[in-house]
Amino acid sequence: MITPIEIQNKEFTRGVRGYKEEEVDSFLDLITLDLERLILDNRRMKDNIDMLTQEAERHRNSESAVLETLEAAKALMGDISASAEKRAEILLKNAEMDAERIQREARESVERLTEEAAGLRSRINILKARYRNLLETELERFDSLSAELFPEDVRPGSLLGGKEPAEGGGAASGVSFPEASRADSRTITNLRVGDAF
Repeated sequence: MITPIEIQNKEFTRGVRGYKEEEVDSFLDLITLDLERLILDNRRMKDNIDMLTQEAERHRNSESAVLETLEAAKALMGDISASAEKRAEILLKNAEMDAERIQREARESVERLTEEAAGLRSRINILKARYRNLLETELERFDSLSAELFPEDVRPGSLLGGKEPAEGGGAASGVSFPEASRADSRTITNLRVGDAF
């Protein structure tokens, strides 16, 4: 490629009928200026191209970095999601196991309380039977004691010479048996209460 200096230094041979030297020189000066401007513009354009190429490369690199970051973020989200699902499954299994344990303990507690209630019911029945037997035994003792103290042929009035005691408790004879009658009524009352068991 021709340079502006070469244009300026160019020497033409002179002919008989040549161009005017001043016109040629002035035209060559214009061409030189335009060529210098074109060379400067060309150099600026190349610099711009280099700068834009570097910037495009930077953008390409940053784009690949962004894509790599996005891929890493996707992988991380997948890992987090899988971890969360596993954690949820573990928590669910633990909750189910706790629920089963609580139900089992509740069933065992109900069974234990039922057994205790049955044992208490059995002990109450045994206690009632013993108390009833005790009362019946005491009643038989009382009957036998009373039969010994008051035989059938001997009445309380016959001990007083054949006179029956008066209605008010034997005031006519001066002898009465209020203790015996009160004891009889208390015993009968107690026996009725004992039968209620």
